[in-house]
Amino acid sequence: MKFLNGLTLAGAGALLAVSTVALAADHAEAPLSGADSAADIADFYSWYKSDTGTLVFVVTVAPLTGATSDGGAATYDADVLYGVHVDNDGDNLADHDIWIRFGQNGAGDWGIQTSGVPGSDPFDGAVGAAVANAAGDQVWAGLADDPFFFDLEGYTNTLSTGTLAFDGTRDSLAGVNVTAIVLEVDAAGLLGSDGTLQTWATTGRK
Repeated sequence: MKFLNGLTLAGAGALLAVSTVALAADHAEAPLSGADSAADIADFYSWYKSDTGTLVFVVTVAPLTGATSDGGAATYDADVLYGVHVDNDGDNLADHDIWIRFGQNGAGDWGIQTSGVPGSDPFDGAVGAAVANAAGDQVWAGLADDPFFFDLEGYTNTLSTGTLAFDGTRDSLAGVNVTAIVLEVDAAGLLGSDGTLQTWATTGRK
């Protein structure tokens, strides 16, 4: 099972302050992890939308997937369980676990199922489109341009010369895709008494 630290968010009524950020992006793996792209977390993002009172979670996997124009495709695997975990009382243990899995029908079409959203039964639908439950919680999965920004040329030049050489307009991951799982849910069912959250994501294979 693979863990990636998430964001600790404080305050529920306005833009939330980040007190602890993810340790790092994770795009180039050790051989065994990199060989299991469906379970290989690239990044995890979470934020609060004050205008809707919702929390958004984004888990990206299968890093360094080719662009759609080059034949790149989303990576789905029915044997991988994706978890988004929320600690709302500061004990570093999950108080809520939201589980996401993929599956195929008889025609080979992929679908996504979400369970564990507070106040909601499991809900499912086809990948590539927003799937919503009666309460308005939503999940989407598909191929997406990698949102992580990284200037590889500037990084290598900085290492070789000892002089900072980063260029804020040069994104080495532009046009490179990941498989993204995007979940938006009502924050009220996840917040603790003081409005503080700590979130993280996991993957686990059967």
